[in-house]
Amino acid sequence: MAEVFKDTARELGRELGKKGIDLVYGGASVGLMGCVARGVHEEKGRVVGVLPKFFKTKDIEYSEADELIVTQDMRERKAVMDERSDAFIVLPGGIGTLEEAMEILSMRQLRLTDKPLVFVNTQGFYDGLRATFEEMVSLKFAKPEILEMYAMVPDPLGAMEYLVNYNSHPLS
Repeated sequence: MAEVFKDTARELGRELGKKGIDLVYGGASVGLMGCVARGVHEEKGRVVGVLPKFFKTKDIEYSEADELIVTQDMRERKAVMDERSDAFIVLPGGIGTLEEAMEILSMRQLRLTDKPLVFVNTQGFYDGLRATFEEMVSLKFAKPEILEMYAMVPDPLGAMEYLVNYNSHPLS
């Protein structure tokens, strides 16, 4: 994983910490999740980790979390994170990251949540996803409104600006 992704994750964490916004996240100490959590703590922010119990056997939990919630499975983990979160910020990631983001986008489309969803598009990581959404619209698999149900920004400062100015649930 390129350092730019880790640096971006830590920067996001620091921005959350500076603004006094709690981080509710997947509870791991590794990868970008760990970088965000450490960034929050660098600025004396609060970290809430939500970890499925089978991850505890992998020894990847962020033991420095201010609160660590252990769930039965991934479905419960997502439900707890959804309940405890006011917004969703998506960094570059793998299949799990994409799956969680698509669930939130689907919930927004179905009007089951109005919490903001923002993708941090580090080095154009999500350009292909945006193109896929646009293709869905052009082929009429999705309505054009889907393109307005998320934001895609280049960096953590853009994500924070979007969330602070979000119409439905401003964070400031």
